Amino acid sequence: MADLFEAILSLETPEEIEHFLRDLCTLGELEAMAHRWEVVKLLDEGLPYQEIARRTGASTTTVTRVAHWLRHGEGGYRTALDRRAALSPTA
Repeated sequence: MADLFEAILSLETPEEIEHFLRDLCTLGELEAMAHRWEVVKLLDEGLPYQEIARRTGASTTTVTRVAHWLRHGEGGYRTALDRRAALSPTA
């Protein structure tokens, strides 16, 4: 996995990352990741699990699982959320 992470880190633009991930992953895998990322953002906004499930179509089990990793995971979700917020023109 370390080599994969290094390959991703070597990419320089959103377009390069998009192309790499599209070659690497199936469309279903990418959609699942995008779906989880949407759940993460709504959790970070403080929305109730049921509302997130309603808005995204995710099961409450998925919302709960993503919430667990947001709170108790490796910190990757938090890092990405914080960096996206820092780049936002409203930040």
